[in-house]
Amino acid sequence: MMLEARGVRKSFDGREVLKGIDLGVEKGEVIAILGPSGSGKTTLLRCLNFLERADEGELTFDGERFDLHGASRKEIARLRRKTAFVFQSYNLFLNKTVLQNVTLGLTVGAGMKKEAANRLAVDALTRVGMDQRLDSYPSQLSGGQQQRVAIARALASSPEIIYFDEPTSALDPELIGEVLAVMRALAESGMTMLVVTHEMEFARSVSSRVLFMEEGRVIESGPSREFFEHPKEERSRAFIGKILGGKT
Repeated sequence: MMLEARGVRKSFDGREVLKGIDLGVEKGEVIAILGPSGSGKTTLLRCLNFLERADEGELTFDGERFDLHGASRKEIARLRRKTAFVFQSYNLFLNKTVLQNVTLGLTVGAGMKKEAANRLAVDALTRVGMDQRLDSYPSQLSGGQQQRVAIARALASSPEIIYFDEPTSALDPELIGEVLAVMRALAESGMTMLVVTHEMEFARSVSSRVLFMEEGRVIESGPSREFFEHPKEERSRAFIGKILGGKT
């Protein structure tokens, strides 16, 4: 198993947001994390990549164990060299071009030479269909294009897994498809992905497994098609019925 998390707990201001989450991810899996707002989906993703410090929990990644509360900066840096995170809000540098946004983490963060970083960046931007906009600035791009640059930035670091935190939630409806198409292509290429999303069709047709959360707990987990067609838990059935109008 590539990634295994056990007993992940997190509270904010005395309110327990994650209540002992267990999760396992095999290499090449695409797991969609679903659930109502406030169920702890994003917090779980952030804790797995140490963007938040969990109160308790253990993470095993590629056979190496990490204390989700007490890991050192050196340990976190070592883990992050194998992972990438795509945010809701793109998080691009507005004063840098598309190419510079992708190469910055490689040259400054990883110490790579500029020429090598440029090659990796162009390859990644080509994969997401943004290789014709290398010299553009974020203000010259649509939201969908900016998110594709953010995905290219994640790809350029050659991660073993990419975490996606509601990558289409900030987009206008007509721009969602272009980002989902890129994510679908990544899934088909074998990229391991953990995706917090409200895009039910993506979850149903692209993800290999669904994790359904509510109030900080995993209510149901299983193969995506099985989850949508034959949900086991009453709460899962109610969620699917509300989102899809009962069309499962």
